[in-house]
Amino acid sequence: MAKQRQSSFRRILVTRILLVFVPVLLIGEILALNKARSSLLATARQNLTESAVNKGEKILDAIAFLKTNLLLASQTQILQTGSLNQMQEFLNQLAVQLPEVECIQLRNPQNGEIVASSCGNQVIGQLKFPFNSQGSNEVQVEAVLPPKLGITGKRDNQNQLRLLLSVPVYDNYGQSRYALSVQTVSQEVSEKPGSLKGSTVIIAEDGTFLAHPEAERIGSNIQQQENAEHLQNLVKKAIAGHQDSVHMYFKQGRELIAGYTAIASPITEQRQQKLIIIAVTSLDNALMGLEEIKLILIVLTVGLIGASLLTSIYLAPYLALPIEKLRDYALNLHLSHPATPVPHDFKIREFNQLAQALDQMVERLRAWAEELEIAWKEAKSANQTKSQFVATTSHELRNPLNVIINCIRVVREDLCDTREEEMEFLKRAEEAGIHLLGIINDILDISKMEAGKLSVVTKPIDLALLLKDVINLQSVNIQQKGLQLICDDFSEQIPVNADSAKLKQVLINIIGNATKFTEEGNITITTETQQINDKSLVVVSIKDTGVGIDPVQQNKLFRPFVMVDDDTTRKFGGTGLGLAISRNLMELMGGSISLGSAGIDQGTTVKIYLPLIDPSLLFPTKEEAEETTETTEEHSVNTLPISSPKRLPSSSYTISPAPRIP
Repeated sequence: MAKQRQSSFRRILVTRILLVFVPVLLIGEILALNKARSSLLATARQNLTESAVNKGEKILDAIAFLKTNLLLASQTQILQTGSLNQMQEFLNQLAVQLPEVECIQLRNPQNGEIVASSCGNQVIGQLKFPFNSQGSNEVQVEAVLPPKLGITGKRDNQNQLRLLLSVPVYDNYGQSRYALSVQTVSQEVSEKPGSLKGSTVIIAEDGTFLAHPEAERIGSNIQQQENAEHLQNLVKKAIAGHQDSVHMYFKQGRELIAGYTAIASPITEQRQQKLIIIAVTSLDNALMGLEEIKLILIVLTVGLIGASLLTSIYLAPYLALPIEKLRDYALNLHLSHPATPVPHDFKIREFNQLAQALDQMVERLRAWAEELEIAWKEAKSANQTKSQFVATTSHELRNPLNVIINCIRVVREDLCDTREEEMEFLKRAEEAGIHLLGIINDILDISKMEAGKLSVVTKPIDLALLLKDVINLQSVNIQQKGLQLICDDFSEQIPVNADSAKLKQVLINIIGNATKFTEEGNITITTETQQINDKSLVVVSIKDTGVGIDPVQQNKLFRPFVMVDDDTTRKFGGTGLGLAISRNLMELMGGSISLGSAGIDQGTTVKIYLPLIDPSLLFPTKEEAEETTETTEEHSVNTLPISSPKRLPSSSYTISPAPRIP
């Protein structure tokens, strides 16, 4: 059951995708908007600067065109010698040919009276040049400000630049007869939304507005404006020859963008000065395309968020389903049949690998569970065996102790008739004590073995010499049971690396078991050399014709406290520790031991494996040689004569059984 404050994998997947995707998308949208705004502003600045340059060039071109036409018109025969009607008709035709001209008048230079006019009888300006100078054909140019505007009914172009151009008309005698004046206005096309041509602002070098989108400002000076300092800097830069763009404020709170340049002033009185041409537009107009970009980005954002949501919802089950199946399998594993497979065949390789790993883990857990169950059963069986061992060992300890106590008590209470009878009882007590000491030694060895403190000291020894010594020790017991001992003569050295005392203990135990569990027949001891895994090994085989062992029970004999069955134990005695100690000692010496039997009453064969070493390592010292000689002579006292049977090869010998004592 899921705990509180925990979320499902699907929900986490969807929320995490959106949590990462939406902020990234919004940040990208903000960056895109800022980039688009910067790009639009840069484009607007460049276009407005170019527009200001174009406006200045158009003004200069228009004035040059008017000057040329005005000079040509002043030199026509009609104006020089024609009648009034002819001159009026000529002016009307000239006004049609010059679309930017508002009015053309022909006046008397002496008194300023109108001789002919294309726009009525209102005077359009004053004549300031010296018309009395003979031969002068200079065109006089002056700015016309709104207060001087004298054209009735035309108030729609008052915010544009107006100029008055005047030129003298001479008669055939070179005398000034008339003054031809033309009033022109720049044709300002209204700015369309999104256009970056800008409205025209013209400022004289002295700071006077000659043209402005707001007509009331024409004629005023920039010193009267709130942003006078900003405008003065602009004028200075333009006069210095800069062509650039700036942000301007003509009304508080309204931001404007303007491109500016400067042209030579065409006004006669300001010939050495310049006019500053400014193309200005509002910030909203410059950024008009930004609204469309915003709309596109909003639609794109909504679409991408919706697409990511749908993708997350689609991917969530695609990714979560395998995990949910594996989760359900893991949660219901204790309820499923052992043969139920782990869900697999997913479309994602990693999930298939996870399922395979989970399957392998489950198989290992089941194997470990089976091993644990087997180990538990073995531990339970070992506990029962140990209990039986304690009972058996108690009996094994009690019997020799009773024998020792009774024998000593008989001798102490002087119940024996002869000295020979006393010695017999003492001999029995000694044998019981030796037997008791062997049991105690086995118990101590198995305790050391379980504690990991059982150790050996290995050195190069002659296995053949050691086998002869052990055979001499065990030959008496073999003869007393009436068994026949068949073994090699061990005339050649068998060099091995082992602990002499521990190896002797193992051999005595194995031959003793063969003697104890064999009622009749023989015991055969042989050696041979084998090559196993590129290693030379000597194999000592002890084979008997005794009771044999059930093959099912053979693998238990090398465990501590384990005996084949209770009947055998009661019949032959023993603690069941000998083989376990022997195997441990052989492993410590780098060898091994094995046991095999064809079945009950078919005898047993025990094989001991030891690695061979270089014979040159067998160099006993003088003291060791003398000790070995003394030991051999001591044990040879109880050795029966050895005779070679006819059925054995010359390399073996046989110890025949001694006569049975009735």
